[in-house]
Amino acid sequence: MTDATLIDPKDSLERQNQKLLKIVDTLMRRAEAGPDTTGVAYAQFERAVMLEEEVQTRTRELEHALDLLNTSNASLAQANAEAEAARANLANAIETVQEGFALFGADEKLVLCNSRFGKHMRDVHARFKPGLRFNDYVDIVSQSAFLELPDGMTAAQWAEQRMLRHKEQHVVFNAPLAGDRWIQVSEHRTRDGGTVVLQTDVTDMMLIERQERERLLDDQARLIKATLEHLDQGVGVFDREARLVGWNRRMGELLSIPVRRFHLGLPFDTIFDQLSRKLAFLETADAEALANWAAHDGRRAPLSFEVELGEDRILAVFAQHMPDGGFVISFTDITTERRALRATSQVNETLERHVQERTLELQDALAEAERANASKSRFVAAASHDLLQPLSAAKLYLASLETDLAEPDQRERLTKAGSALQSVEHILGALLDISRLDSGRAAVHDTQIPLGALLGQLYDEFAPIARDKGLRFDLRTTDLSVQSDATYLRRILQNLIANALRYTDHGRVLVAARRRADKIVVEIWDTGPGIPIEQQAKVFDEFHRVNAAASPAEGLGLGLAIVERACRLLAHPMHMQSEPGRGTRFCITLPIHTDQAAPSLPSLATPKAANPLEHRIVLLVENDAELRNAIAMTLENWGADVLACSSDIEALDLLREIDIAPDMVLADYQLDHAATGTDLIGRLRKAYGPLPACVISANRGPELTEICQSLNATLLHKPLDLDQLRTVLTRA
Repeated sequence: MTDATLIDPKDSLERQNQKLLKIVDTLMRRAEAGPDTTGVAYAQFERAVMLEEEVQTRTRELEHALDLLNTSNASLAQANAEAEAARANLANAIETVQEGFALFGADEKLVLCNSRFGKHMRDVHARFKPGLRFNDYVDIVSQSAFLELPDGMTAAQWAEQRMLRHKEQHVVFNAPLAGDRWIQVSEHRTRDGGTVVLQTDVTDMMLIERQERERLLDDQARLIKATLEHLDQGVGVFDREARLVGWNRRMGELLSIPVRRFHLGLPFDTIFDQLSRKLAFLETADAEALANWAAHDGRRAPLSFEVELGEDRILAVFAQHMPDGGFVISFTDITTERRALRATSQVNETLERHVQERTLELQDALAEAERANASKSRFVAAASHDLLQPLSAAKLYLASLETDLAEPDQRERLTKAGSALQSVEHILGALLDISRLDSGRAAVHDTQIPLGALLGQLYDEFAPIARDKGLRFDLRTTDLSVQSDATYLRRILQNLIANALRYTDHGRVLVAARRRADKIVVEIWDTGPGIPIEQQAKVFDEFHRVNAAASPAEGLGLGLAIVERACRLLAHPMHMQSEPGRGTRFCITLPIHTDQAAPSLPSLATPKAANPLEHRIVLLVENDAELRNAIAMTLENWGADVLACSSDIEALDLLREIDIAPDMVLADYQLDHAATGTDLIGRLRKAYGPLPACVISANRGPELTEICQSLNATLLHKPLDLDQLRTVLTRA
C-alpha cells in the first residue's frame, strides 16, 4: 500500500528512483533512532533492503534507456547530416545541369529549381521560389514580356492552353522568345505524382533548321522552276493577292505573249485583259466565270474550259486553288486531240449510219422470220385443229363398232386402227404443244398442285403399259404441294414417264419425289439402254430419236423437246444423267407451295352404277357434221337421248319448240358465225337454271380453261377420250 501510494508508475524512472532513495533514507533513520522490541524495525529494514534493490534495478533500466536515447540521437544527427549532404549534393547536381530544372510536388507546389530555370525571362525569373503553385507559375510566364505569343492569342488564352497540356502524361513543345530565341519545354511525371519541368535552349537548332529549310526551299524553287520549264503545258502561279509569282516559257508561247512582259507581282487582271484580246472563249460565260473565280477570297472549286487562239489552235484552261490562298492556271494545247476527236466523231457517225442501216435490215429480216414463224405456228395450230375434228369422229365411229363386231380378226383390226388413231392424236398434240411454246404466246398460270395426287394419277395411267411390257413400275411420292402450271407440269411428267417406259425393255422404272430444303425434286429413273454421250446434247432437239429405227407410232421425237421448252418456260431446272447400258435419270426441281392445305385433284374414275346415262337428255351442239354424228351415235349407244344441233340458234329454237330442259349440255367451243359454246351455256342457264355443261375443244390455251372454270363447266380436249367423256356425263 505504501509503494502504491508513494510511487506513481506514470513517473519517469529518474523520479521514481529519487522517491525510493528518500524512502530508504527515512526508514534507516527511524531504525537507528529507537529500538523495536516487536520486530517492526527489522521488517522495515528488510523492506528498505528490497527497496534498495528495486532502486538499483530501476537505475540500471534508466541507464539503459538513456544509452538507447543517446544512440538514437546520434543516429538521427548522422541521418540529418547525410540528408543535408544529399540535399546539398542534389542542389549542386541540379545546378550543374545545363538546362533549366524545376521539381513540383504532388501538391503542385515548387519544391526546388536551379538558377537556369526561367533565366530567359529576366523580368519574372526572381519570382520562381519554392512553394510557388504550378498555375501561378504558368500565369507568370504568360505575362512575361520575353514570351512571344502567337498571332491573335492573348496571355490568358496561352495560359489556358498551357494548363490543358499540363494534364497530359508527357508534354514537349517549343516556345518562341524575344530576340529570335527558342526554348524547348518538356514535362515528366514522377512516381509520387510530382512534375519535373526541363527548359532547354534550342535556338541554335532552330536557326540551323531554318537555314536548312530555306536552303531546301531554294532548291525546291529551282527544281520547280526547272520542272515548269520542261512541262508541255503553260503554267502561271499566283499568290493570294492574285499577283504573278511563277511562270514558264511555254505559257508565253501558247498565249503568244512575249516572256519579257511577265514579271513578279504582275496582277492577274493585266494578264486577263491580254488574254481577252487574244483568246476566243467558246462560252461567253467562261470569261466572266474566270474573272470572278480569280477575285474570289475564299476556297475555290477547280475551274476548266476551252478557248480558241486564232483559227487553228484550241487550248484547254484549268485553274486550281492552292492551300495558301493562291491559285495555278495551266494552258494545254489540245488542237491535235480535238482534230482527232472530230475525225473519230465523223467515223463514228459513218459507222453508226452503217450500223443503223444493217440494224434496220436485221430488224426486217427478224420481223420476216417472226412472221414466218407465227404463220407456221398458226398453220400448225389450224391444221392440227382441223385434223382433230375428223380424228375425234373416227375414234367415236370406231368405238361404236366395238359392240357390232363379233369376229376376232375384225376386232383385232379395229384395235389396230384405234392404236393408229391414238398415235396420230399423240403426234398432233405434240405438234400443238411445240407450236404454242415456239410462238412465245404460251401463258403460265401458277397454281397449288398436290404432287402426290398428280403422280398417283400418272401412275394409274401408265401402270397397265408397264405391266404389259413386264416392267417393274414403282412410285415414291410426297404429300407436299408444289407451285407450277398444272397443264404444263402434267405434260412434262407424262412425256418423261412415257419415254422411260417406251425405251425400257426389261428391268424397272422408278418415279420418286424427294424434298431438298425448300424445293422438291422429281426423279424418273429407268434401266433402259441409256443415251450415248455424243447424243445427250441432241435429245432435246425436235424430231431427234436415239433409236432411229423406231416406228412413227412410237413418236416423232418431240417429247423431250416439249419437256425442255416447258421447263424453261416454267423456270423449273431440269438435269439429265445417263450411262449407256445402265439407264437414264431425269430430275425436275419444283418450288414448294407455301400453303400446304392443298386441294385434291379431281378423280376421273367412273362411278359404279348400272347405267346412269339411260334416258338422259343430252343437248349436243357441234358444227362439224361428222363429229356431231359420231358423238351422237356414241351417246345413244350409252343409252342417252341426244338432241344434236349444228349451231347455237338451232339449239335454242329446238328447246323452245319441244319445251324441254336437257339434263346435260355438250357444246363445241368454236361454233359458226363467231359464236361460242361458252356463250350458249350462259344463255341456256339463264333460261333453264344451273344446267350441267361440258365444253369440247381442240384449243388447249389457258384462257379457255379459265373461262370454263368461271362457268363451272368441264373442259374436254379433242380428240375426245371416251372414258373421260363417259365419266363427265355420268358425274353430271
